[in-house]
Amino acid sequence: MQIEKYKIEEHNQSLMKEHGRRLNFVMEGLAGAEGILSKLVDFQVAIPSWALGTGGTRFGRFSGGGEPRSLEEKIEDVGLLHALNRSSGAISLHIPWDIPGKPAAIKALAAQFGLKFDAMNSNTFQDQPGQAHSYKFGSLQHVKKEVRKQAIDHNIEVIRYGQELGSNSLTVWLSDGSCFPGQLNFRQAFQHTLEGLKEIYAALPEDWKMFVEYKAFEPNFYSTTVGDWGQSLLYASKLGPKAYTLVDLGHHLPNANIEQIVALLLMEGKLGGFHFNDSKYGDDDLTVGSIKPYQLFLIFNELVEGMDARGMNHTTDLGWMIDASHNVKDPLEDLLQSVEAIMLTYAQALLVDRKRLVAAQQSNDTVASQEVLQQAFRTDVRALVAEARLRAGGALDPLGLYRYEKVRENLIKERGAVTVATGL
Repeated sequence: MQIEKYKIEEHNQSLMKEHGRRLNFVMEGLAGAEGILSKLVDFQVAIPSWALGTGGTRFGRFSGGGEPRSLEEKIEDVGLLHALNRSSGAISLHIPWDIPGKPAAIKALAAQFGLKFDAMNSNTFQDQPGQAHSYKFGSLQHVKKEVRKQAIDHNIEVIRYGQELGSNSLTVWLSDGSCFPGQLNFRQAFQHTLEGLKEIYAALPEDWKMFVEYKAFEPNFYSTTVGDWGQSLLYASKLGPKAYTLVDLGHHLPNANIEQIVALLLMEGKLGGFHFNDSKYGDDDLTVGSIKPYQLFLIFNELVEGMDARGMNHTTDLGWMIDASHNVKDPLEDLLQSVEAIMLTYAQALLVDRKRLVAAQQSNDTVASQEVLQQAFRTDVRALVAEARLRAGGALDPLGLYRYEKVRENLIKERGAVTVATGL
């Protein structure tokens, strides 16, 4: 299903008077407003193909109906999101959940919706039908060479799919690790993994990047082979200039200072990208900004400051993607909420008075430093983000229009009430 452009325009027109009032309020006295709006228009967040269906837990999965039954329908759903918010201009595929049977046709379909293909994602954390060797005890870390070779070959296959679609990066997340002391040799597991990553790295096209993702726990609960940002950075440093660390906001132990991690990775030129979500306890995969909005702001503050210090392009020099599990929500509504939270927080980070903050830091004025950050965080930038959407051709209220057009009801009519999309 798609929402026709004239319906978006009619929707915007009905809200224009109130939007104008709110926009004038926030724009009054705001220095550099046009530059901020330009950055907001350009900023894009990739939607993962596996997030377009209802998520699940270890205990169950409850489809909301109307889920995409094919890669083509997933692209249509991302196209719908992008038409509404104009900030979801990329899709990230997970192989083998979403193998493009006819890559040229898939690429052409995505182009019709104004979409590009973001990072390709491999899967060595599940056994697939007909798979020769099991990943029960790991993939690239496995004690058996034939299992490691299978995992390496899979990643190289994913690269080939990405080349055909116009992607330029590969994300490698490994569930490898151990559940009990003595189960594996830590150093041997590290070396096996490094050797496998080196073979995959060697298969990267010249203009590609490799993102090495880390996670503190789950599905293994005693150790994980890439358990934190330091281990990921170690791998990326040993692999070479095309390898980077990928930060998933949920992949940390409680109370980790993610903003400090971001700052240091940027300083080292080894931050590759982000998987956005939110959490209360662990890797909860909740809607972005729903639990810890101030932490998200502090992270974006470091991102903006660090990227500007290195002369980086905010839109293209890092990979931005949502990685969440919509267990009790309409997945498309959840994704609209998440993109909105990201855009709002990015806008707030752009408002930080850098000169005042540096002056306060240099004079050890703790109170002033806090005030500078909280002044930006407490600024209501919703009208600013809405104006950026309007200028890009999107809806002033994407979620409101989505519900007004009864999108989910129409998808259920079109696809059925018991469809279940591929993914977790």
